[in-house]
Amino acid sequence: MKHDLSHTQLRDARELGHEARTRANDHAALKLWLRLLACTTQIEDEVRRRLRATFGVSLARFDYLAQLYRHDKLKMRDLSRYLMVTGGNVTGLTDELERDGLVQRESSETDRRSWIVSLTPQGRRTFEGMAKQHEEWILELFAGLEPAVIERLYTQLGKLRVRLVHNKDNA
Repeated sequence: MKHDLSHTQLRDARELGHEARTRANDHAALKLWLRLLACTTQIEDEVRRRLRATFGVSLARFDYLAQLYRHDKLKMRDLSRYLMVTGGNVTGLTDELERDGLVQRESSETDRRSWIVSLTPQGRRTFEGMAKQHEEWILELFAGLEPAVIERLYTQLGKLRVRLVHNKDNA
């Protein structure tokens, strides 16, 4: 990998983060992994900060509401799987959001052990306001990249994810 000006700029600004672990002769894939990790961490930290400052909510609450907005109604077990958290985490968030009037919970007609969660009208309106602002933040954070580059990154990372899923299934 040829000389990377951005690495030098980040080092000079004392902002290498995860990339501080790399050396010049490390494999490009290792450098890419650490750069992806650093970017993900920085973007997630910034989104967390803005959600707290603007709406007084955590990223976990935002993600929970986003899943319900996309799927309309979900069994709590499915919500846990989509959010990649434990059932206990989902129960805690559901309790809080139900108290705030943003979600409602009803028992499943087909499985008495299951609860189905959905947004209330207030929850839908609240999330739509947050989602609009969130989208603007993401566009702002990615503004330094050309649209064609974003498309290529999205496609290439999609291929990587498919390969990772395939590898996991064959392990």
